[in-house]
Amino acid sequence: MSAPEQSAEAADTVDDAAGPAYTLALDVGGTGIKAGLVTRDGTLRCTWRRATRIERGPEAVIATIADFAAELVEAAAADGTPVAAAGFALPGIINEQTGVGVFSATVGWRDVPFGELLGARLAVPIAIGHDVRAGGVAEARIGAGRGSARFVFLPLGTSIGGAIMIDGVANLGPHGMGGEFGHIVVRPGGLPCGCGLHGCLAQYSSAGAVAARYAEAAGTPNVGALDVAARLATGDPIARRIWDEAVDVLSDALLTTAALLDPDRVVVGGGLAEAGATLMTPLGEALAAKATYHALPELVTAELGDLAGCLGAGLLAWDLVS
Repeated sequence: MSAPEQSAEAADTVDDAAGPAYTLALDVGGTGIKAGLVTRDGTLRCTWRRATRIERGPEAVIATIADFAAELVEAAAADGTPVAAAGFALPGIINEQTGVGVFSATVGWRDVPFGELLGARLAVPIAIGHDVRAGGVAEARIGAGRGSARFVFLPLGTSIGGAIMIDGVANLGPHGMGGEFGHIVVRPGGLPCGCGLHGCLAQYSSAGAVAARYAEAAGTPNVGALDVAARLATGDPIARRIWDEAVDVLSDALLTTAALLDPDRVVVGGGLAEAGATLMTPLGEALAAKATYHALPELVTAELGDLAGCLGAGLLAWDLVS
């Protein structure tokens, strides 16, 4: 395909009589935009990436999203693989029903009518989704949530988002705000959070928090959460204290989740989940030790990695035309 920055083999040419074989998917993050062509069964055929460059301001980022998508739609058509629809996984507060990006603290936009704007630009059906909830859709249909009628998708990344997945659909609640697990107050009066509260889960158990807290306590900059996990094996007492607290706080949040939602599974993703058993084994043990009457969910790691949002956006786009 002639579109820029392609990082996978071009899609196979299809017979126009059979109809479009792909949707276009874009997952917008604070650092980069991931894009791909997604088949009806959730296979990612091509991927591209482009820098978000949020320092240019929200208007420039919005223009980049639209321009990038338009380039890819045009290139797909030129190669004989026109897309059936396009899906966008966006950060911040998203009204998925109206297609409006209500607010993004990361990028800085407010009340952007993405559905209307992109529909006019691309001339294909447009699905607008929240980045984490789109990832939950992908995990539900083709990832670690398969076979579960009621699970929680919990990515532990720079912060902590979440999605309550019921029968493969994200339960948003009447205000579209369901699933904000990162702002469960687990340590009242604890560490300050950007949301204005103190003691939120995201300030202890996100990959970003683990890395930042270690860097501050040890005086060691440029440390990632997986570096902290690796230092457990060396007997590093600072790493042990911060990691154990992250696990303890997270187990408290999951106990509350079990009491309120009774999910049969929790799919843990994001950068912290890449620690594998170093996270999941003590987390399961802590949760079991604290439970009394609770029916505990199965704890599993996510399967789709950083492509979950992109795949979910493509699947949401297929929902519009299937």
